[in-house]
Amino acid sequence: MNTAVINIKTEPEVKIEAQKIARELGVSLSSLINSFLKHFVKTKKITFSAREEPSAYLKAVIKKARENRRQGKSSPVFDNVGDSFKWLQKQGI
Repeated sequence: MNTAVINIKTEPEVKIEAQKIARELGVSLSSLINSFLKHFVKTKKITFSAREEPSAYLKAVIKKARENRRQGKSSPVFDNVGDSFKWLQKQGI
């Protein structure tokens, strides 16, 4: 099999954790990265899994934003940039 070498820089902790998880899944880190690259070439898309739970801070911010939206404490939706600038100017911003 003809191969090429790719050198990347990453944090040591990330590499160690990635190697550990890959090993638990029964694959090498090299195979995992190679699979990602093949998928990227085939689909021309970058996909990530969002399995991580959002932080408590992010959840609180989203909740507050939803409350503000329900109470009408948010900016309107604009069709163009000009209208958004006009609205901001009216707000004194």
